[in-house]
Amino acid sequence: MSEHKQDINVVEKDALLQAQSIWQKNQKTILTVVTVIVVVVGGWFGYQKFILAPKEEKAQEAMFKAEEYFRKDSFNLALNGDGIAKGFLYIQKNYSGTKSANLSKFYAGVSYLKTGEFQKAVDQLKDFSTSAKQIQSSAYGALADAYSELKKNDDAIEYYKKAGNNFTEDEFASAEYLFRAASLSKVIGKTQQALELYKTIKEKFPKADNGRSDKYIYQLNIEKNDFSIN
Repeated sequence: MSEHKQDINVVEKDALLQAQSIWQKNQKTILTVVTVIVVVVGGWFGYQKFILAPKEEKAQEAMFKAEEYFRKDSFNLALNGDGIAKGFLYIQKNYSGTKSANLSKFYAGVSYLKTGEFQKAVDQLKDFSTSAKQIQSSAYGALADAYSELKKNDDAIEYYKKAGNNFTEDEFASAEYLFRAASLSKVIGKTQQALELYKTIKEKFPKADNGRSDKYIYQLNIEKNDFSIN
């Protein structure tokens, strides 16, 4: 028993000596790495608290009037400001890195869509992303609308599908976006794709669809099913 304890003591002593040896050989490197980590972490927290937080507050103040103009459908004022209050374009440029600057891309994209500047709408909305799924779905839908206006039908269908599948909790919006994807697919001759989309709407969102897809499934159906004529 005493020999076993003695062996453990020897192993612990060897490990301690080894650790001391490593420390002596690499002391400067270890201290440098630790110092860098402390500086980086401290710098990050300092940036968040003393630079980004005040910047975010100012951006939110600027957003208030721009959002008000947006709600009133005064899209040019929402984009460019009124000479006193700032618009979404100013906010993106001068408060980059803030949540408000990112959200202003969504508002600006929709504003350009409403004013018929479809390529600018695409540019804004492509650069926008958020973890808020409902807003992201709206952004995908607006982007699809802009692509559709530009006759970029494949891109439009892609983003209608993204909008329809991103936040399925909102059944009515999801069904509407997928319906647009199906309708556009039908228009450009992609009948099989349109058929599958109409079927998806009917299966996943029956309440929102309310039988709207039935006639299109009937028209486009290739394989024999409940909608086929005997």
